[in-house]
Amino acid sequence: MAAIVTRPEPLDFAYHIFAMGKSAKAKKEKKKDFVKPKLKVGRGKAKPDNFTDTSFKAQSISVLHQSLTTSAPSLADQFSHQLNNINHKSETHRKDSLANLTSTLLALPKGTPPPQPVGLILQKAQPLIRDTSTAMRTQLLKLLQALPAEEVRGHAEKLLLWVQLGMTHLSTPIRLSSLDVLEWLLNTAGEETVSCAGGWTKTLKCFAGLLGWDTEPPKMKNGVKGPATMTGSNWTSTPTTAGKGAGDLKLLTRTIQVLTLYLETGLLPSRTATNLELLDERNERRGFPIWNLEAHMLPIRSGVSDPFGHLNLFGAPKDEEGMAYEGLEERVRFFSTRWKYGFTAGVERVKLEGGGVGRAAVVVDNVLRRALAV
Repeated sequence: MAAIVTRPEPLDFAYHIFAMGKSAKAKKEKKKDFVKPKLKVGRGKAKPDNFTDTSFKAQSISVLHQSLTTSAPSLADQFSHQLNNINHKSETHRKDSLANLTSTLLALPKGTPPPQPVGLILQKAQPLIRDTSTAMRTQLLKLLQALPAEEVRGHAEKLLLWVQLGMTHLSTPIRLSSLDVLEWLLNTAGEETVSCAGGWTKTLKCFAGLLGWDTEPPKMKNGVKGPATMTGSNWTSTPTTAGKGAGDLKLLTRTIQVLTLYLETGLLPSRTATNLELLDERNERRGFPIWNLEAHMLPIRSGVSDPFGHLNLFGAPKDEEGMAYEGLEERVRFFSTRWKYGFTAGVERVKLEGGGVGRAAVVVDNVLRRALAV
C-alpha cells in the first residue's frame, strides 16, 4: 500500500519560520553580555571644555585662607564684621547685616553697652538714610531704635545733618523715611537736636522748603504794603497742597506731623526742661551756706565735652544757619523774627484743605499759638 504524503498547510509553515527567527534573536541577545567589545584604533573622543579630572587621590584638601579653630569669634568681632557689611554693594548683604546688628543689640541685657561704640555704629549707618531701597531704610530705623538713648544724645548733631540731606532729596520715599528718623531723634534726644549748631535754623529751613512756607512778610514802601517775597532768593515756589496726588498728600501730612513734634520740642518749655529744676530742689533741701549753686556751675549739656563750645570763642565765625540756639527764649525770638509769618500763613492755607491734612495743620496752629502767644 503506497504511503500518503501530506503537504503542510501555509499557516503552519509561516508559524514555524516566525518561531525560528524569534529563538535566534533571543540567543543573540544572551550572548551579547559575554562578548568582549572590539576597540577602535585611532583618535579617541574629544573631552569637553569643562572636563574635570577626578582620578587623583589625596589624603587632604588645602583651601586658601582656611582657619580651623576650637573657639568661635567673639561677639565684638562678629558685630564688627556685620557692621562693615552694611556698606556692601549687594542690597541683600546690607539688609541681612542690619538685621543681624539689630537682633544683637536687642538681645543684650539691659544696661549692657553695645559691642562697638555708638558713634562708630552711627558713622557707618547714617549714610543709609538716603539708600534707594525702602526695605533698607525701614531696617535702618529699627537699628536706630535699638541703640541706647543716653549714648545717642552726644551724636545728634552729626546724625541730623544726614536727616536734613534726606529731607531735601528728590525722592518722595526717601523724604518720608528721613522724617521717620527725625521723629525718632526728637523722641530720643530732642533737646540736643534743637540746640546743636544748625539744628534749629537749618531744620526749619528744610521744613519751609518742603511745605513752601519760606515767605517773608510784605514790606512797606511809600506807605503801601508790597507783596510777600521768598526768603533768601528772587524766585517763588508754589506752596504744597493736598490736591496733587496720594503720594504728595501722604508726604504733606507726615511733614506737618513731624513739624508739630519739632516745634513742641523747640518752642514749648514742657519739652525743653533740664535738670536745673531738680537742682534747685536739692539746693533748697540742702540750705545754707550754699545759695544759687547753679549760677556757679558749668552749663549742663549731656554728651558734650566742651560746655562753652556753642560760644565759638576761638573758632571761625559761623553763618546764620550754623548758629546754635540753646535757650528756649533764643529759639522763640529767632522763630518769631524769621519764620513766624511764613509758617502762620502756610498753616492757614493748609487748614482750608480739610481732611487729615487740615487736622494736622490745626495741631501745628495750636502749638504756635501756645509758643508765640499769637
